[in-house]
Amino acid sequence: MNVTDKTEYKDNWFDKLFIALFSRKMAKAVGKKSQKKGYEGFVDLSMQIMEGRNSQQQQELVAIVLQSLVPSPVLFLIRNLFSPTKWVCESNAWFATVLFEWLVGESEIREAEVVTEDNQVRIQKSGVYIKKCRYLEASGCVGMCVNMCKLPTQEFFTKSFGIPLTMTPNFDDFSCEMVFGQVPPAFEDEEASRQSCLKHICPTASVTSQPCHKLGVDEKVVSLG
Repeated sequence: MNVTDKTEYKDNWFDKLFIALFSRKMAKAVGKKSQKKGYEGFVDLSMQIMEGRNSQQQQELVAIVLQSLVPSPVLFLIRNLFSPTKWVCESNAWFATVLFEWLVGESEIREAEVVTEDNQVRIQKSGVYIKKCRYLEASGCVGMCVNMCKLPTQEFFTKSFGIPLTMTPNFDDFSCEMVFGQVPPAFEDEEASRQSCLKHICPTASVTSQPCHKLGVDEKVVSLG
């Protein structure tokens, strides 16, 4: 799959509803609106969130957006009543393919090998393979993929829902693997933490071969609180 060949999307009413909902929540969190419409406006708001904020601040702002989408009592019930069993993890994988196609594009469920918290290996259909991530393709930005999607989404499911999630983006073909039930490793241990800019795609790419300057691996963390 050639990442330079732009994928054409025809959003239906369901897609447009979710794009509008997320965009409204993001605009409220950042205190700005986008002049662009649809998915293009959604990506533009993501870029506005990145402006003037370090990687930690970006992740924290996205966390606020995600928290605002699900009422706190619902999160409490899910976290306390549903342990990450095989059925729960597989159900989340199915819902992800249905509910988030507007965000990441076409995906499919795959079998995954999961290491549980008690170090047991379990085979389950809780893997989601995203064929070519719409969000990464639209932004062309490693930092946006990691700070605005991967890390805050992992944190949200793992901590807020109590359902571990690991996301592994492939910056060569823009695919991504999500595994529900798998506790995410420390970011500095992942290949994504060493990923350089997509020089021929990202408009603000660094010309060096060092990790993307927006990842904030070595930057000072500034708390919003």
